[in-house]
Amino acid sequence: MADASKQAGSTQTPVTNPGAPKRKAPEANPNTIHFTSRNPPWTYLKLQLIPQPDAPALQPLDELSARTYLSSALSQFLGLTGTAIPIDILKVENRDRAASNGSNKYDSVWIRVPRDDGAAVVAAISSWIGGSGSGSGAAWRICAKGNFLGALVAGSGQDLFVP
Repeated sequence: MADASKQAGSTQTPVTNPGAPKRKAPEANPNTIHFTSRNPPWTYLKLQLIPQPDAPALQPLDELSARTYLSSALSQFLGLTGTAIPIDILKVENRDRAASNGSNKYDSVWIRVPRDDGAAVVAAISSWIGGSGSGSGAAWRICAKGNFLGALVAGSGQDLFVP
């Protein structure tokens, strides 16, 4: 009876073969590097400045006027908080240069904003109508938005740095 109580109270663990080889995880190709960027720091936007049909013709877009239009949009939508959002202008492309390489007929600008402010910037820019003097000269069109610049310009990124 003592033997039966010993067997009932003890737990049996399976015996492993100490001489059996252990399983290894499959080795990756040493030339391949995999990484995941979970929280990219920036949001990239490609914007086009669209003139209103009844408004006077706009001057060609340059960095200063692009900054003024963007600040006006952020100020109108978000007030003082909107003007505090940092915006980096990466490239300004005028319609004359764009028409020569078959792109589009509007001035465009590439900008970079902090990822956390991306949604607020998109909302402010897409709802803005303003511009030269009369207050109804132009509006922004958001052509592309993404967290990685290379993916935004169709993979290579060379279009951004073409003069």
